Amino acid sequence: MSDADNKGGSSNDESSRHGADLTSDLVMALRFFSRLPTGTRLHTVPNLDRIARILPLASLLIGLGPACVLLLGVVGGISPLFAAIAASACSAIVTGAMREDAAADAADGLFGGNTAERRLEILKDSRHGTYGVLTIVFIVGLKAAALSALAVHGGLAVAALWLAAGLLARSGGLYVAMALPPARTAGASASAGRLSRNAFGLGLVVAFVVALLLAVPFVSPLGLVVAGVVAAVVALGWTRLCDRLVGGQTGDLIGALQALLEIALLAAFMTMIAG
Repeated sequence: MSDADNKGGSSNDESSRHGADLTSDLVMALRFFSRLPTGTRLHTVPNLDRIARILPLASLLIGLGPACVLLLGVVGGISPLFAAIAASACSAIVTGAMREDAAADAADGLFGGNTAERRLEILKDSRHGTYGVLTIVFIVGLKAAALSALAVHGGLAVAALWLAAGLLARSGGLYVAMALPPARTAGASASAGRLSRNAFGLGLVVAFVVALLLAVPFVSPLGLVVAGVVAAVVALGWTRLCDRLVGGQTGDLIGALQALLEIALLAAFMTMIAG
């Protein structure tokens, strides 16, 4: 066999391994953030660096079904509020309502304890208190209200903007995992490791570019920048709060930030969308 054949074979093997790695990363991200079927691959310990880089693609797959439900509902002449609630229910099924559950746990933990240790203990409790229940009501209600308001601009507009918001919220929500160390030595966040700046930055840039392509027919590039600034303020504020109250981050605090960012981005789109 010639040297050229050897090089060609090595190149093909390397390409195959790279493709397999990307598929593994995508499966890992889908399992971490959704309940979508991912086949019979063995479950591996999640790695936030690998998840962050592939997350924009995973977010598209996670958000596509609910966005289509919303699109069909609006185009079909159903009440915008009904379509928004139905699509939100579809999203909860696809994601296992993990963000809503995380936000509820975060509200109970951060505001229901007097010390960092007690707050972390409450965060581990799967039962929801008053803060948690109200948080779920507020998040679901605000999201449905925002989607129904955006729906007056057409089914395609609201579906595209919801996908864009989901992309930015899911990737941007990892900021707290990059900025803060795990607050506990055990748990999903601790096992996934500390997120590097490079992986977070790459994932966020890709998410922003895809979100720009989705949103720019309906929101000006300046409007998307404004939405990004709003999201950055929310992320920085939430990270500072988590650092002050528990001295780090957990999986619930990451998921809660993603839920908050989605609401903030949808609200920004409501004010910036072209008439």
